[in-house]
Amino acid sequence: MAQRSIDPADGQTTDIVGPWASEKHERLRKYVDSYRSARAMFLPPRGTGGAAYIELFSGPGRSLVDGGAGGYIDGSPLVAIKAAQRSGTKFSELHFNDLEPTNIVALKHRITALGLAANFYNKEAEAAVDRIVYALNPSGLHFAFLDPYNLESLPFSIIRKLASMTRMDMLIHVSIFDLQRNLRRYLTTDRSILDSFMPGWHDAVDINRNDQAVRTDLLRHWLGLIRGLGTTPADGIELVSATGGQRLYWLVFVSAHPLGRKLWSDISNVNNQGRLL
Repeated sequence: MAQRSIDPADGQTTDIVGPWASEKHERLRKYVDSYRSARAMFLPPRGTGGAAYIELFSGPGRSLVDGGAGGYIDGSPLVAIKAAQRSGTKFSELHFNDLEPTNIVALKHRITALGLAANFYNKEAEAAVDRIVYALNPSGLHFAFLDPYNLESLPFSIIRKLASMTRMDMLIHVSIFDLQRNLRRYLTTDRSILDSFMPGWHDAVDINRNDQAVRTDLLRHWLGLIRGLGTTPADGIELVSATGGQRLYWLVFVSAHPLGRKLWSDISNVNNQGRLL
């Protein structure tokens, strides 16, 4: 469970994040703004398919930056909602899931305070995605932000179900910190986690190579699985590191359409920390 605090502005719970969280949020904010024109094509009066925003690991909607120096900041749900409002092209639907009930209570309070309605779920992500995909208009343009704490929380079945929608863009946080810290355990005694996250990896990766090479091979295999769904990761996987240089996560943008990948390429790598593949 994530560390928690209470935001004195509204008395609701928050999680505690590192200062690098603002980088994820800046990328998210810019993408929501940049694809406002594409989103408008699916909203009245120009279209009727709708444009939904989805999070399966939403958190409480506000965060305290670790150490207190950064104060309280909006979490990704509020970042995305406010960016869409400022762009003049709001999302037609909002879907938020979190396994922790207090997160959903806090997020619901914060979204209601903005005068908005949303769909809230308190389930395992793999169960919530079934309900969300069922609720979406298959002719719409939808966007999912997937930000789990570890690899175990993101079975590949989730990506497969989201990709079953004709127009589903995804921004996916892949914890390289988790993979780095637990690599050898995942390769040997606890293989089920990788089996779920990237099925078939053991036939594609030589575990006798050095750790960095194995991690790169695993990423290549995972990206290949995504391409096999008929959707495409954007070129240049973002690598985000902590202030001290510790590698934290890959940020992967996925879209079935060249326009989405172009928009992402134009606004990604906000701090030029590094790109992979």
